[in-house]
Amino acid sequence: MTGNPEAALLPDGRLHLHHGPIDLIVTVEGVGRDAGFARATARFETVLAELVAELDHLTLPYDAAIFGGAVAKRMARAVAPLAGDGFVTPMAAVAGSVADEVLAVMRDRGLTKVIVNNGGDIAFHLGDGAVFRAASPTGPVEVSADAPVRGLATSGWRGRSQSFGIADAVTVLARSAAEADVAATLIANRVDLPGHPAISRRPADEVEAIPQLGTMPVTADVGPLSAQDIATALDTGQRYAEDLLDRGLIEGATLLLDQQTRVIGSSDTATGLPADQS
Repeated sequence: MTGNPEAALLPDGRLHLHHGPIDLIVTVEGVGRDAGFARATARFETVLAELVAELDHLTLPYDAAIFGGAVAKRMARAVAPLAGDGFVTPMAAVAGSVADEVLAVMRDRGLTKVIVNNGGDIAFHLGDGAVFRAASPTGPVEVSADAPVRGLATSGWRGRSQSFGIADAVTVLARSAAEADVAATLIANRVDLPGHPAISRRPADEVEAIPQLGTMPVTADVGPLSAQDIATALDTGQRYAEDLLDRGLIEGATLLLDQQTRVIGSSDTATGLPADQS
């Protein structure tokens, strides 16, 4: 664990929370902003230490283990419904779960909007009439207060995390950031062309030391693909995303590969997403 938790108010009025690999930007609108920031700062003090204490189990494939920390429990709950869908550990939901946990201590009737952004995995609270807007790698997102969505996450081989697939980006909308986080990871893994000569893969531990992946091959580079290749890879990811939508595990998703997109879900849930360009 590196250093001590840091909290700083940015010039634009947002709160910056940083500790080791965790970097949060918190936005608050409404009465009680300072009190909300104080609660977020206090909760953030021990988040990383709690995760480190259970890291050995959090980096193993999900097996219904019982966790003690609140963030670890959020991670496990988000991953549990997807444990049979392929390799997944609770760490697939870590960024979203941290955002959800900080958001949870900030909710207050006086706050009309709270946004906790953990490196692009975002948890948000919306009061009556409030609207959440964000620019994601797959296009602009807009969510109204009456929609069930309260979390957004993006994954792909070009992002900060490693991927088994070739999606440039997959953005998922869900009822929590933790649920969006793990779903984005697994959908991005499904956008793939196994054995394709234009795709380079390397053992994960040669790219970055991530305990849960070890020597598993992750995508290192994607060369030129034909239109049919792109369609085939997106088809696989789309089918899985539609399955998650049917199971009630996500509220919508956008898949991006080589400037081609697929949009899954209703425009009543998320508006302003790019049109399907397949």
